[in-house]
Parts: sequence; structure tokens; C-alpha cells
Amino acid sequence: MNFRKLPKEKRNQLVLVVLLTLMAVIGLYYTLIRHQNESLAKLAQQKTAAAQKLQVVQDTLRRAQPIQAELDEIRKTLTVAERDVASGDLYAWVINTINKFKASYPAVELPQFSQLGQAVEVNLFPNFPYKQAVLTIGGTAHFHELGQFIADFENQHPHIRLVNLSLDATSASPLAESEMLAFKMDIVTLVKSNPS
Repeated sequence: MNFRKLPKEKRNQLVLVVLLTLMAVIGLYYTLIRHQNESLAKLAQQKTAAAQKLQVVQDTLRRAQPIQAELDEIRKTLTVAERDVASGDLYAWVINTINKFKASYPAVELPQFSQLGQAVEVNLFPNFPYKQAVLTIGGTAHFHELGQFIADFENQHPHIRLVNLSLDATSASPLAESEMLAFKMDIVTLVKSNPS
């Protein structure tokens, strides 16, 4: 079939049919196919995002057991560390702790104990999970023995601080040794906020 040999009316009709068909195909593409392609692209993106989320969840599940084991180990370490943190009857706990430790230092006399203050928020760190309580003690000792007592006490009890130490020479009585010092200091101890 030769296009030039067709009558003009048939040729116009054929061109019109081809144009209408072409317009129909283009119209179908823009109305249906393009919309479907966009939907498929969105679904592919959603599938990729879901696969990434699934991978994160699977990685977390794989790490869950080691994380739980690490958490259990940290809890055990914390429980051991909290043995030196005051709980229960705070005044009795502090007095017993001091007296047990002082037994190894007979040359250090501790006859004065004040009342234990209320447990208050720790003033060193914000949002600290423990509270603190303060007790003032006073006594007498030789300078070297007092220094050794304080150093050993703070090393053995890391959750207790000895602060506000004041020293005075004891010259009030002639029978007192000339090298003896009277001391007074505050003992600041951590207190479990919610003892369990």
C-alpha cells in the first residue's frame, strides 16, 4: 500500500486515525501508566525503608543477648559497689562503720559524734541517683596517726568523704601529751535514695 496513491480523503482519514491513536496512547500513558509507575516507585521506596527498618530490628535482636549480659554484669558490679553506701538506720550505719574502722587505730580517740543530718540531694552533681547525709565527729590523735587514719578511711570507703577538718593543739590540761591534736571533721556519706 502506497500512501501517496491513496485518495486525499482516505489519506486525511488515515492521518487522523494515526493522530487520534497517538493521542490516545499518550493520554493513556499520562493518565494511567505514569500514575502506576509513580505508585511503583513509591512502593519501591517504602520497601527499601521497610527493609532498612527490618535490618535495624534484626541487628538489635542479635545484640539483645550480649547487651542483657552486659547489663546483668553492670548490675552485679553496682550491687558490690553499693555495699559501702548507707542504707536502713543511717545513724547506726555510720557509727558502726566508723567504729569498725577505728578498731585498727587505737591511738585515735573519737568520743564526739553529732546527730546525723537529714539525707539531702548530693550537691556535687545534678540529678545524682543517691542522697547524702552529714555527721560531725571530734576527737584527739597524734598528727601522723590522724593522717594515716584519714587516708586509710577514704581509701577503704570510696563513697564517704571526710571534709571540713579542723585541728587544734591540746594544751588545756597539763597531763595531755604535747603532740596530741584535737580534731573535728564532717563525714559525708552517700545514702541509697530507694533502698531495696
